[in-house]
Amino acid sequence: MKPNLKLAETRMPDGARLTLHSHDGSFCIRLDGRDLMHSMTAASELVLGDLAVASLALGAVPRILIGGLGLGFTLKRVLEKTGARAVVHVAELMPEVVEWNRTHLAGLNGALLKDSRVKILVEDVGVVLARAAREPYDAILLDVDNGPAAMVLPGNTRLYDNRGLQRLLSALKPAGRVAIWSAGPDRAFARRFAQSGFKVEVVPARLHATSKSSSYVIFVGDKLPAR
Repeated sequence: MKPNLKLAETRMPDGARLTLHSHDGSFCIRLDGRDLMHSMTAASELVLGDLAVASLALGAVPRILIGGLGLGFTLKRVLEKTGARAVVHVAELMPEVVEWNRTHLAGLNGALLKDSRVKILVEDVGVVLARAAREPYDAILLDVDNGPAAMVLPGNTRLYDNRGLQRLLSALKPAGRVAIWSAGPDRAFARRFAQSGFKVEVVPARLHATSKSSSYVIFVGDKLPAR
């Protein structure tokens, strides 16, 4: 039986313990011992990337923002689906997660951080969004915490409240799209999202590509024309 190895550890701003583990070729990030993300269950992160860039015009030179690096699967799919001239910003709060991708996870998706299209921003995605109105994005992807219901940091809920949704709207170009990963359905958030200037679709997403049922949800919002 192959061992479960702890490769690295750090502390979140609130003191919670964030750890990186490997087992038999797979990788997992845990928060206080609970699985936060796993390389064997990354199907929904790939779907997030697919949905976010599906509306981009063929041959376009898009600006894309990904909130949350994680294990790099969403970045992988975005790079696969966009052209050589795309600009992809990745906002990651924890510098240690960026370093883990460059080192321990280099053979997974970490090498993608060297792609000339990619710029890593080691800061809160909320700060990035606040200044993005000056240079908005074609697509924004948020895989921050558990979605609208925060598990990692309670302050992350501000990304999904009314003010946060207006910030998202301002950070998008006309007809831009935002895609938000969520650990489960959230009817109250879906209503709030739709009332904030977006045409909203709620897309089920599976834990594994071959799963019979959907565990997660991707909220997709297309920016509506200003009235």
